[in-house]
Amino acid sequence: MLSNLEITPDEFKVVQKFLCDACGIVLNDGKEYLVKSRLGAVLRETEYNSASDLIKALRVGNASLAVQARVVDAMTTNETFWFRDANQFEELKRVILPELMKNRAGTLRIWSAASSSGQEPYSISMCVEEFQRSPAANGFPKKAVQIVGTDISTSVLEEAKRAVYSDLALSRGLNQDYRSRYFQKCSDGWRLHESITSRVRFQQFNLLKPYAALGKFDVIFCRNVLIYFSEDVKRDMIARMAQCLNPGGYFLLSSTEALPRGLDILTPAGSGMVRYHRLKGGC
Repeated sequence: MLSNLEITPDEFKVVQKFLCDACGIVLNDGKEYLVKSRLGAVLRETEYNSASDLIKALRVGNASLAVQARVVDAMTTNETFWFRDANQFEELKRVILPELMKNRAGTLRIWSAASSSGQEPYSISMCVEEFQRSPAANGFPKKAVQIVGTDISTSVLEEAKRAVYSDLALSRGLNQDYRSRYFQKCSDGWRLHESITSRVRFQQFNLLKPYAALGKFDVIFCRNVLIYFSEDVKRDMIARMAQCLNPGGYFLLSSTEALPRGLDILTPAGSGMVRYHRLKGGC
């Protein structure tokens, strides 16, 4: 029944506080409809009879860690598609990878900080594959590349690890050439080739937590996720991500995002209309 999804203004505030405390996400006023629609799925999977019962458990601390994780999973948006901001991926192949292949020693490491169901880190991996196969790579040492995809949602990470996508998912941003080259038809969709998946590993991760255990990176993609956080949290996250970059490492926001003011540890970079940033310091 729809009635079991009704929530009061006070209950909405409880959800707002829970999300902010649990994962830093700011849920703006006026999003009661979103809470009701997303919590409906959680109710169908748990013992709670109504949204009010579930929200009360969150407020008093009686909800299990599994239920809390499921609420966060349901409330986080996982909109993604292949080669989003396509010009940035072209820049990755044309400028960033050649520079790193030439000047870095050892394995190159790239972090996709909001990997969702895998389209971003797998798009990065396809760029690596395309560059390494191209004449532009002649004369460069062929380096190992490790791509780490993190997300707070365990369910989308399971999708990412399967690396099987529907026709609809493939239609969003993937050209026919890449589809025929890197995907194979299987019983439940299209499976991405091991040549692409083998350099990607996925890990559940809360961006509010310390980053040191993730190690150092040469490139960080942090795109289309910071919009869900407050300015203070956003500034803190970017500053800590910058500390994870090797000197001269690259930091990419989406084309519609900008760094908070005062973060002078990163310097503008890019060519033409493609904007990104680099950690100050030499290669």
